[in-house]
Amino acid sequence: MKLYLVQHGEALSKDIDPDRALSEAGQKDVQRVASFLAGKVRVAHILHSGKTRARQTAEILTAEVAPGLKVEQYGGLGPNDPVEPFVQHVAEWGEDLLVVGHLPFMEKLVARLSADSEERFIVAYRPGSIVCLETGEGSGWKVLWMIRPELLPEAHQ
Repeated sequence: MKLYLVQHGEALSKDIDPDRALSEAGQKDVQRVASFLAGKVRVAHILHSGKTRARQTAEILTAEVAPGLKVEQYGGLGPNDPVEPFVQHVAEWGEDLLVVGHLPFMEKLVARLSADSEERFIVAYRPGSIVCLETGEGSGWKVLWMIRPELLPEAHQ
């Protein structure tokens, strides 16, 4: 099973937009990542926290990675939510899953799944980044790869 963990794209400040929608730069970054992933990633479910910036990120990714798939709001993916409840449920899906959330939750989730410690941050997220983890029979989660928007050429916009 593969688990794709995405930090939402750059959002507007609360002063500009209390709902914190994606900024223009955030939309472009997420679109760049989504275009790059098209045809390379397949998922059965796409979950987001319910916050505007996470939902918008999930919708952009869905359009490229899984057209026609409905994005699903999932409770417990907020910035400061505990990761353990999600860790307990992730194995139940059994199918590749893409999850859009926030920091520090995503950093803690990657650390908990791959290093068995929420405090051992092993990836350097930035808005719009995606980390791919994989697990198999009896093995723990391993980081397969990470993509940050600035690593992709402009041609993937």
